[in-house]
Amino acid sequence: MTKTISPEIAQQNRSYKLLLIVAMVSMTMMFAGITSAFFVSKSRVDWMKDFVMPTPFFISTICIVLVSVCFFLAKKAIKKDNQKSTSIFLLGALILGIAFVIFQFKGFEVMMSQGNYVTGPQSNITSTFLYLVVVTHLAHVVGGFISLLIIIYNHFKQKYNSSQFIGIELGAMYWHFLDFLWIYLFLFLYFFK
Repeated sequence: MTKTISPEIAQQNRSYKLLLIVAMVSMTMMFAGITSAFFVSKSRVDWMKDFVMPTPFFISTICIVLVSVCFFLAKKAIKKDNQKSTSIFLLGALILGIAFVIFQFKGFEVMMSQGNYVTGPQSNITSTFLYLVVVTHLAHVVGGFISLLIIIYNHFKQKYNSSQFIGIELGAMYWHFLDFLWIYLFLFLYFFK
């Protein structure tokens, strides 16, 4: 039997969602500024026109898309009070999120092995820009990990059920945002050389 939540809790949940949306809009504006700077910088004479995106960045993109899928499935499972499936999907999201970060760093290892350094006298502006974009995105991913760990903790403390799952819902919203943001950045960096 589905429980109903009080109007006060419903209002509080709407407030949490609104705060998250405001935060996501501000993050979007920051990345819009970074991509605008990219357009200005790519007219420089030292900009690499033949830069090839390392393969680990493709793999990391698949990982973060799968994090969103796991969150979607976790939310769907908790709405049915399926605690076991929710646990599996939340832990899957955590593992895939970690894989995303690992492949991001592997991407930079490949870049440096090709002589594309991000800092120092051997660096180039293209690699430095990619580094700026990825590290800024990773800073936001750290926030996603903190929220995910709190969600997993609360889930194992049985704080979520079919009528109260705001934590999972907010986590899903944020990770979907990180997913779409990374896909945008990845495609932007891949196609606009």
